[in-house]
Amino acid sequence: SAVYNLIKSFKESGENPKVKSSMPHCIKTVMSLPESSRCHSEMQTTTQLLSFLSSPGQRYLITSTGALYILDVLPEDGLNNYRCTTRHRYTGETRQSNSARLIVSDPTNAEPVILDGFDHREVMINHRVELPCKASGYPMPKYRWLKDNSPLELDSRIHQTTSGLLIESTQPSDSGTYVCEVWNSYGTAEVMGRLYVKQPLKVVVSPRKVKGSVGSKVSLSCTVSGSDEYELSWYRNGEIIYPGNNVRFIGLNRENLMMEGMSKSDGGAYQCFARKGKMSAQDFVQVILEDGTPKILSSFSEKVVNPNEPVFLVCNVKGTPPPRCTWSLDDDPVIKDSHHHLGHYETHEGHVVSQLNVTHTQVQDGGVYRCTCSNSAGVVYHQARINVRGRASIRPMKNITAIAGRDAFVHCRVIGYPYYSIKWYKNSALLPFNHRQRAFENNGTLKLSNVQQVDAGEYNCKVMVQPNKMDSQSVHVRVRVPPYIQPFEFQRFTIGQRVFIPCVVMSGDRPLDITWQKDGRPIPASLGVTVDNIDFTSSLRISNLTPDHNGNYTCIARNEAAVVEHQSQLIVRVPPQFVVQPEDQDGIYGKTVTLNCSAEGYPPPTIVWEHSKGAGVPQFQPIPLNTGSRIQLLSNGSLLIKHVLEDDSGFYLCKVSNDVGADVSKSMYLTVKIPAMITSYPNTTLATQGEEKRMSCIAHGEKPIMVRWEKEERIINPETSRYVVTVKEVADEVISTLVIMPTLREDSGFFSCHAINSFGEDRGIIQLTVQEPPDPPEVEIRDVKDRTIALRWTMGFDGNSPITGYDIECKNKSASWLSAQVTKDVSPQLNQATIIDLHPSSTYNIRMVAKNVIGNSNPSNELTITTDEAAPDGPPQDVTLEPTSPQSIKVSWKPPQKHLQNGVIRGYQVGYREYSPGGSHQFTIISVDSTGDTTESIVLDNLKKFTQYSVVVQAANRAGTGPSSQQVVTKTLEDVPSRPPENVLAVAKSPEVISLSWIPLPREALNGNLQGYRVIYWANLPDGELGEIRNMTTSQPSLELDGLEKYTNYSIQVLAFTNAGDGVRSEQIYVRTKEDVPGPPAGVKAAASSGSEVYVSWLPPLKLNGIIRKYIVFCSNLHPMVMSEFEASPDAYIYRIPNLVLTRQYSIWVVAVTAAGHGNNSEKITVQPLAKGIFPRIISLTRILTFNGTVTTPWMKDIVLPCRAVGDPPPTIKWLKGNTNGTPTPVLVDGRRIVYGNGSFLIRTVKAEDSGNYSCVASNNWGSDEITLNLQVQVPPDQPRLTVTKTTTTSITLSWIPGDNGGSSIRGYILQYSEDNSEQWGSFPISPSERSYRLENLKCGTWYKFTLTAQNAVGPGRISEIIEAKTHGKEPQFAKEHELFTSINSTRARLNLAGWNNGGCPITSFILEYRAVDLGTWTTAQRTSLTKSYILYELQEATWYELQMKVTNSAGSAEKRITFATLNADGSTIPPLLKTGDPISDNMSGSGGLKMVVTITSILVVAVLVFIMLMVLKRRRREQRLKRLRGGAKSQLKSKDFFPINLLSKNTRTPDTVNKQQQTLRMHIDIPRAQLLIEERDTMETIDDRSTVLLTDNDFGETNKQKSSTVTHTVHYQSLSQATGPLVDVSDARPGTNPTARRTAKAGPAAARSRYASQWTLNRPHPTSSSHTLTTDWRLPTPRATGSVDKESDSYSVSPSQDTDRARSSMVSTESASSTYEELARAYEHAKMEEQLRHAKFTITECFISDTSSEQMTAGTNDYTDSLTSSTPSESGICRFTASPPKPQDVSRVMNMAVPKAHRPGEDVLVHLPPYLRMDFLLNRGETRGGGGAMGQTCLEPQRSRTLKRPPPMEPTPMEVPSPREVQQWQPGTASTLPHRDVRERGEAAKLSTSQESLLDSRGHLKQSNNPYAKSYTLV
Repeated sequence: SAVYNLIKSFKESGENPKVKSSMPHCIKTVMSLPESSRCHSEMQTTTQLLSFLSSPGQRYLITSTGALYILDVLPEDGLNNYRCTTRHRYTGETRQSNSARLIVSDPTNAEPVILDGFDHREVMINHRVELPCKASGYPMPKYRWLKDNSPLELDSRIHQTTSGLLIESTQPSDSGTYVCEVWNSYGTAEVMGRLYVKQPLKVVVSPRKVKGSVGSKVSLSCTVSGSDEYELSWYRNGEIIYPGNNVRFIGLNRENLMMEGMSKSDGGAYQCFARKGKMSAQDFVQVILEDGTPKILSSFSEKVVNPNEPVFLVCNVKGTPPPRCTWSLDDDPVIKDSHHHLGHYETHEGHVVSQLNVTHTQVQDGGVYRCTCSNSAGVVYHQARINVRGRASIRPMKNITAIAGRDAFVHCRVIGYPYYSIKWYKNSALLPFNHRQRAFENNGTLKLSNVQQVDAGEYNCKVMVQPNKMDSQSVHVRVRVPPYIQPFEFQRFTIGQRVFIPCVVMSGDRPLDITWQKDGRPIPASLGVTVDNIDFTSSLRISNLTPDHNGNYTCIARNEAAVVEHQSQLIVRVPPQFVVQPEDQDGIYGKTVTLNCSAEGYPPPTIVWEHSKGAGVPQFQPIPLNTGSRIQLLSNGSLLIKHVLEDDSGFYLCKVSNDVGADVSKSMYLTVKIPAMITSYPNTTLATQGEEKRMSCIAHGEKPIMVRWEKEERIINPETSRYVVTVKEVADEVISTLVIMPTLREDSGFFSCHAINSFGEDRGIIQLTVQEPPDPPEVEIRDVKDRTIALRWTMGFDGNSPITGYDIECKNKSASWLSAQVTKDVSPQLNQATIIDLHPSSTYNIRMVAKNVIGNSNPSNELTITTDEAAPDGPPQDVTLEPTSPQSIKVSWKPPQKHLQNGVIRGYQVGYREYSPGGSHQFTIISVDSTGDTTESIVLDNLKKFTQYSVVVQAANRAGTGPSSQQVVTKTLEDVPSRPPENVLAVAKSPEVISLSWIPLPREALNGNLQGYRVIYWANLPDGELGEIRNMTTSQPSLELDGLEKYTNYSIQVLAFTNAGDGVRSEQIYVRTKEDVPGPPAGVKAAASSGSEVYVSWLPPLKLNGIIRKYIVFCSNLHPMVMSEFEASPDAYIYRIPNLVLTRQYSIWVVAVTAAGHGNNSEKITVQPLAKGIFPRIISLTRILTFNGTVTTPWMKDIVLPCRAVGDPPPTIKWLKGNTNGTPTPVLVDGRRIVYGNGSFLIRTVKAEDSGNYSCVASNNWGSDEITLNLQVQVPPDQPRLTVTKTTTTSITLSWIPGDNGGSSIRGYILQYSEDNSEQWGSFPISPSERSYRLENLKCGTWYKFTLTAQNAVGPGRISEIIEAKTHGKEPQFAKEHELFTSINSTRARLNLAGWNNGGCPITSFILEYRAVDLGTWTTAQRTSLTKSYILYELQEATWYELQMKVTNSAGSAEKRITFATLNADGSTIPPLLKTGDPISDNMSGSGGLKMVVTITSILVVAVLVFIMLMVLKRRRREQRLKRLRGGAKSQLKSKDFFPINLLSKNTRTPDTVNKQQQTLRMHIDIPRAQLLIEERDTMETIDDRSTVLLTDNDFGETNKQKSSTVTHTVHYQSLSQATGPLVDVSDARPGTNPTARRTAKAGPAAARSRYASQWTLNRPHPTSSSHTLTTDWRLPTPRATGSVDKESDSYSVSPSQDTDRARSSMVSTESASSTYEELARAYEHAKMEEQLRHAKFTITECFISDTSSEQMTAGTNDYTDSLTSSTPSESGICRFTASPPKPQDVSRVMNMAVPKAHRPGEDVLVHLPPYLRMDFLLNRGETRGGGGAMGQTCLEPQRSRTLKRPPPMEPTPMEVPSPREVQQWQPGTASTLPHRDVRERGEAAKLSTSQESLLDSRGHLKQSNNPYAKSYTLV
């Protein structure tokens, strides 16, 4: 085949072939080699041998595909003859082609023509592959490779060679589509092919380890890599596996093997083979099958049980698959019933546990129990006897059939226990009596081995149930003999013979049944097989054997005993015969031919072919058949001949044989036909345009031959005017000539002549080139600079003649081409040039002309180009620096001088760096767009604090950046230190001195010049309070604190400060001063309890100065001088001194002792033992104070005030409480206040008003004694006043003034903050010594809300008002002076985004959308940052577009919308958009439009005038009403006015957020925890919310003149709207609701910052008018009927306010409001502030308010009792109460004040007292407390009004250092209900807000006039 291909390639020029070449670069000759031959190839010339292994630099190259390349063809190359020689890789055989000549001609211009290419290549991984790509052409073509449409990157592994692309060590990633692009100046060509890198097949079988058991299921998976197409086969132990009943293949390629019911033979090695072509791979796994036969692991054994005793039997068995178990008793199945229970389960190890439970066992339940377990692998059983005590007997036995030759067992089924023996008898003879018999006496079994016929008969079992008593049963054994078949075999039979086979049953019981089967099935009747059955024989008769009778025949014999069979195979042999006989055939030279021959027979016949060359008498010779040979024998017997040669013609003989009968054979003749072939034609030829051209082709082959001409695959019609075809025959050749006259440009191309006969066709390709003058080149701009223009051109059609040069012409735009500068004869090898020495910003015209030997082209396209700008030559001027903050510097400068700008300055680059030795040497550059102003500036942010910086500025235009300015240096401002001092150490030097030291701050943390250090310290007092917060400053890193309290724990913090302020505080450290001797006891008392003993009590020292170790009591008798000492424990404050003399006086004093020594003596007191009737003295029980002093306790706890007296007779105890007028009154004893029998006074749930002086008076007939205790109730602290002091872009600094501490020192603060539009709150704990705080890392340009809460020992106080502040910055803006579009053409638009100003906050989002005006879909582009420019691509030409942009930063967003139009293709603009409108209105005349404008203007003017008149009229009415209200007070004395007072939020940012039509006069009054806003309903004038307006009695006074006038004011109580913040103000929590789940209901533009929770409505009626209960703000007073009598009562109500439109507008926002018990208490107390109602009777009319504790306020009258008469609650959320002045006889009675119960004590704590009060009562230790128990579920309880002043606290006692959690980390999530402040405090708070007169008097009450108020309270 190789020879033929070579001949075909080289015979193109005939017998003496020649190859003509006009290619000076390369010529190629191709041969095709079979893969087996390509180990060596050579090309021979006349004089030399060319090896295919060419070295670099040589001109000859032979590729691996057999192509010869001659590089740089020389004239002498045409003198050689070329021949190809091949050598077989394995056999060494060589073959040689015919020779060829090379014709060398002069080079001519030609486009590339592919000489060698590829369409498909396959290569193994890591092998090398060459992708051929070679083309001819002139000039020399250039090559470029692409892979998968992307340029291919060449490297050391992939490189381009002379003949194509060489890839070394191929990888899978190299697979893909490769394109070789070839081009020169005359055209292009390409080669496209696909490379597939094959990987070795790899097979993996999983799982790797397979262990199963017999009968189990096994699944194997085969994974193949390296190819997606393959064939798969499975093998077991080397044998292929076929699918069957238990074997299945799953998957497209049968990659999953599933096998069920595995048998023992199925174990072994399983292999998976994958094959693809010549590649194959395999993997195997070992399948190990364990014996899955059931095995009993544990079972039961023989046992004896009593009747009714349960029996539990278990079989634990394993096996695969899990076996099933059955139970039997004496061979009978156990039936499940009420006494027999069966069950089984499977353990986690896979074992099966079968259970049998027999309850109430009876005698018949005894016997042999058998557990039989079976699966597909086998059966196993276990049996044992269970004996049940009782009378023994034998179960009836069934007759047995035994099989002869096998073993038989006979069981004697004995039940009952005990029994003595079991014996077997046959014919009265005791068994056994021969060797085949064996009797098992223990279980009654008889075994008969190898049963014979003599064993048949009756057997008798006898059981001795008692020593002299037998029981017996008989069983009959019948013996049966199985059949036996005499073996038989089939002989060798041939088709057509007769067959007789007998099957004889030689022995066995009758009757017998004999049947036949073929291949396991009954014999089909269609086979004609006769079966003859005679007695014990059966035979087969076949009269005519055919191949269908082949198979396995089985004879089966059956009787009562067994079934047996015998099998033999019948094989029918068939002599050979043809199925397809050989016939004479034609073969085509070079093609493949198949000589058909097939035969059949049994055994399968063998086919052999023989060949005889030529047409003479046949002389047949065997044909050698070798692997890989050209001639192959097919599996069906046919002969395949590849690449038919002429020598293959002749006779062929097909001979068939199989050793059965005679061989058969048949011959045929093969004729080889020659197809048509083109033997000579010109490869290339030239023509001149307009001349005649002739081209000829010579064809050879079997006649007749037809020749057809085509041009580029289009058939030429010879009848056309310019084309003529002539044909003539010369010998055995046909010559066809094509004549073209005249030639045109379009004739250039490829012509082909096709020769066709009956056996094939061939073609010759001729390239015709028609030459003419060239076309002009296409010129384009490659680059434009300020002084140069770079051109690039594409050569046009060269006229099929090489370009000899180019001329370039250049001129100014305004000049003519006659004056153009011409650059002539530019080399044709170039395709680009640069024009130099041009002027910046100048416009030029450029064109080119191409030339060849034929002539010049027309001028090219004309280019108009403007040179670029040049970079500025001068720096910016007057650069100045101004520090604006510790981290920012403002840089200002002026543009460079005008003549140095070199264009329009577009922006500047500002560079800055630290100006210090350790600073960076690199400048940080910031680009700034030019504003065009005379002075530019920028602020540099995020700089280091207090650091010197140097700054330079450069100007920039489109051409670049100019020179830098001179460095300017400045320093950022100072700031506070950013870190606290480290390693703060504190050591107590003495009881009053602490020494401190710390490490100085490093310079980088100071942020300024260090001014010193400040030490903040305070005492942590023993009672949990904090001492005074002090501070000291020092310039050194150490300090001594002196003058401190002795043995006191101090908290200390240290900070550094600069001129900018204090820095960060260090963490608190704690240190205690040293111990010292204590002070004297604070007081000593002594009282004689009898004639010989005295009780002494004392107070601990005011200054403990340490831990009291003990007390020493001294007792001295002056006559004689005798002194005794008595020691008392440190926690004892009382001592009994016995054995005194009645008539003597004693001096007694007490001394305290610490580790430092004895303290000072207390005062000495004199005492004398008592006789009867002695004056009483007050003493105290252990731990109960009996001295005058102060008791401090948190509110809402229980407190016990102790008082114990002794005397004879026993004294009586009376408790008094001081009033404001100084006169003590007896305490009220009720359910909350109880006096115990020992004199102690209990106050439950102590409240703020319980504070005051309590006196205990003890008296008897001999006198009295009195002590006074000052009770101080601690409450949560008041809200601090929070303000904003400083804001930046990322921080807000807050400061505050603490409110009242509630009687307990402030422990810390919680600052909460939230974004304005967010309900998520963050919080920070703050030290109690702080008064300001800076929040960092906030969002730029964002509003924030802040609240502050103080905490003391009682808990967190009320939340401060919400204040709002905004960080610096604003939303983005687009500068109007900036042009948005830089350039627009037909398909693109460039946007200039430099006009966007970020507003001081970084841009976070940029969204751009655009669409055609007539389309509805927007195209969106979104970015996270804003670039300077943006290009819109792929626009439609000549189209109007809409463009909208949205730029967002943290402060907000801005939008810009604009329309623009793309240009036409020629660069012209398009018409503007047409506005659609009414055609009638469009045709309206100018005068008509003017009339319409005048009409509309007139209407607007009239409307404005009417509105102004209405406003003036309304203003006058308001002024008259105000004058009437303020001036006519006396005339309104009898009228009934009510005042709703609205409290509005201060946080509304804009004053115009309220609807203008609803604005009212607002006047603020500050009262504790609330702000009152007085508004007049009928007025429209608004006063600034932040002002404080004087309100006097004249404004709201009563008069006697105008009775019908009513003025309404509303009080709103402000509260917070909590979302997720940690603090929840209980006063703003709706009962039964979650206060954190609120949502703001907006009713106006500024509703988001207006928060309201409660409002009170106050009504002031005339005393003579009837009272009315108002339930809403807007309810008008009911007119009084004529003659009605005024009732002597005032009315108060609490109800939800109706949310009317006017209410919403006046309050701005009414969100989800709430009522709490605290608010009700406030409303109630507010009513109680009136003097006239001080002792009024309060009645609860309607009340139903419940919270989470389900407390309810019920209806009833609180008539000086603790009970409320219940009634049906009314509307939910409403609580009304009335107050009636008391009757004259009731004025002196103590008033009751109803207050909702705000808190239940969580623990039974009676009192929070100092340690020295923690002792039992003096003389009544075991006495329990008296008084009432827990209070009822009422929501109102009586309450005393509070005292006016809180007494000072007592000295604290020692305590341990509090943990940080106790000091700082208090839980902010807790909430406390705030108490009422002292009325004096209320008045003082009111005075703080204004120096003018207030509604409240000095006590905090509403001012009174002649008539009492009647107030209505409405809680929203």
